[in-house]
Amino acid sequence: MGKILFTSESVTEGHPDKVCDRISDAVLDEVMKHDPNGRVACETCCTTGMVLVMGEITTDHFIDFAGIARKTLKDIGYDSPEAGFDGNTCAVMVAIDEQSPDIAMGTNDKVGGAGDQGMMFGYACKETPDMMPLPITLANKMAYRLTKCRKEEIIKGILPDGKTQVTVEYNEGGDPVRVDTVVVSTQHREDVPTESLGLPIIDNVIRPVLMELLEYQPDIDVTSYNLFINPTGRFVKGGPAADSGLTGRKIIVDTYGGYAAHGGGAFSGKDPTKVDRSAAYAARWIAKNVVAAGLAQKCQVQLAYAIGVAQPVSVRVDTYGTGTCPDNVIQDAIEQVFDLTPGGIITRLDLRKPVYKGTSAYGHFGNVTGETRTWEQTDMVDALRAAVQ
Repeated sequence: MGKILFTSESVTEGHPDKVCDRISDAVLDEVMKHDPNGRVACETCCTTGMVLVMGEITTDHFIDFAGIARKTLKDIGYDSPEAGFDGNTCAVMVAIDEQSPDIAMGTNDKVGGAGDQGMMFGYACKETPDMMPLPITLANKMAYRLTKCRKEEIIKGILPDGKTQVTVEYNEGGDPVRVDTVVVSTQHREDVPTESLGLPIIDNVIRPVLMELLEYQPDIDVTSYNLFINPTGRFVKGGPAADSGLTGRKIIVDTYGGYAAHGGGAFSGKDPTKVDRSAAYAARWIAKNVVAAGLAQKCQVQLAYAIGVAQPVSVRVDTYGTGTCPDNVIQDAIEQVFDLTPGGIITRLDLRKPVYKGTSAYGHFGNVTGETRTWEQTDMVDALRAAVQ
């Protein structure tokens, strides 16, 4: 057989799409901080010299949309013309309406229905300590380290926009055996040649991530991978000045790097009554607890909802043949143990808090940034084990 390869990519918070995700989630956090029952569906787009914040928001709290957008841009590193985008001087336009009353009547606290129809997926496996697929974990960690190296000035001359990509080789049994290819692209100042970035990126971004990998996967070959750093030879023009950005355009980066299914709904800028976000978090929480309980080596959970209806219309479990008991038994246990109504998910995962801006880059799942996330807990292991007896 030929090589069995799988590739995932990640991007830094300075990527134009991630800029928009972060602004939208910063707006959401501002609402959650002052009005936990507020309704938010905030989208952002950006291009050269301009940001547009739009959507539907219902809240009693005054929101300084322009101020939030500018602060977020400057925190990312877009604070001067040299970076190609300046949060101090760019135009910020706002187009916000209230939430549709037709949606509100099905999602109020009395009804407690889902804020939209759709299906959501969660996944967990044993490839990494935080039960994420290895390729997206490595790509996210490299993207995060690239940003840290920029902000802490460990690598001189790099700018906010950047992308990483990692290809992992698997054996026929589905176990990772080798890192095959690493790609790192980073925006840089015009006076910094790409050739000068190679060694600093290897030493401070790539090698530390691969050495950490060996701590939990000691048999993986990390010595013979293909390497590409700024493969075009130049990446001076970046961020919104080089490419327009839009909230919700990096949904595969946000989740499992394409390794597991995706329902299609974006996360950023949506309050937890939107099951696109809260039920995807719940599905990850469930799948992780199934694997942590030893009921499967890997697990994918699908939830589906109808707008305005509290209970999911379907629950499905797939352990890819790795379960210690039939999938339908695990599925029954999940429905017995977990409250899968939007209200139950929001309460159990404590989602009416300003916890969202940090999720907008480097993945909503796993533990790349070190933040505590309720949907990453493995606190239902004993209940699941008991329910399958």
